[in-house]
Amino acid sequence: MRKSLWSRSRKSASLKRTCGATSYLRLRNQSVDNSTKPAHAGHDPDNVLANVNWELRRLEKRDGELWLIVTATGILAGAGLLAVLLPAAFLKSGSLHFEITVSKELACGLLVLLTLANTYIVSRRIEFRKLRQKMISTAMQNELIRLQSFTDPLTEIYNRRSLEELASRFIGQAKRLGNPLTFLLIDVDRFKQVNTRFGHLTGDFVLTEIATLLKGSIRGTDVAIRYGGDEFLIALSNTDAAGAAIVVNRIQAFLNDWNQSSNLDDFTVSLSIGMAEWTDGKTLDEMLDLADRNMYEEKLHRAPSSAPGHGTLATGAWLSQTGPKS
Repeated sequence: MRKSLWSRSRKSASLKRTCGATSYLRLRNQSVDNSTKPAHAGHDPDNVLANVNWELRRLEKRDGELWLIVTATGILAGAGLLAVLLPAAFLKSGSLHFEITVSKELACGLLVLLTLANTYIVSRRIEFRKLRQKMISTAMQNELIRLQSFTDPLTEIYNRRSLEELASRFIGQAKRLGNPLTFLLIDVDRFKQVNTRFGHLTGDFVLTEIATLLKGSIRGTDVAIRYGGDEFLIALSNTDAAGAAIVVNRIQAFLNDWNQSSNLDDFTVSLSIGMAEWTDGKTLDEMLDLADRNMYEEKLHRAPSSAPGHGTLATGAWLSQTGPKS
């Protein structure tokens, strides 16, 4: 019997009520904790900040030029006043006597010069202030647009477009620090049956819940990517095969809790996971190819013993398929 699905929020509320409370709350709390940590953005936020600071320094340099103009104007005005005062002050013998005679034209000229200089300085400073605000706003908007272009709109995790840049950063860090790095390629088993039996809206809901489950199973230093339609990729920094097995077991526990909540009538969602531990000299394509082969070997290994519409995540077969470290 097909179960109606009114909205994602209603289904999440049902999941909270029926799922194992401890594991589900732990999963949600980990998701929140991960979201508060620095994102592994496809574009380094430090570079954005450096660019903004560089542009601001350029504006400050122009601001310094304005103060130079003010200083030069003050010197010219002072020189004009001294030219008027000195003859009257020091050319008299016997006493210091000030006597100023200034023509109306000179006085008006100096007044107009000072007024124009101050007006120009004030107007330019206002303009530079607006430029600073516009520059900061534009930089933030551009970064937001860039991050959105690297984010899958349905699952709200990174999309395949961000894979190359993210993987380059992870591999570069592992190579530089000599730390292990492991990739997990994850496929949702029989996902076409979900769309066929329950509709595409339910299929989208399942993908969203799987993405949330994966995010809650990893640390803030790791990253989850929607690799394809029903495939996901996880990069585990500073993690070897043994550590990756712990993550797989955690995913299994969360998935079992999710299935026990009866989100789908007479259908149990299962995942096939292939692992590839990176070694120096291996490329991203080689890692993905190894993970893909391990994933499908596990899928084929479990297929004969899986009843239609049912299945669980089996880590034993998965671990036996990973092969020796190269």
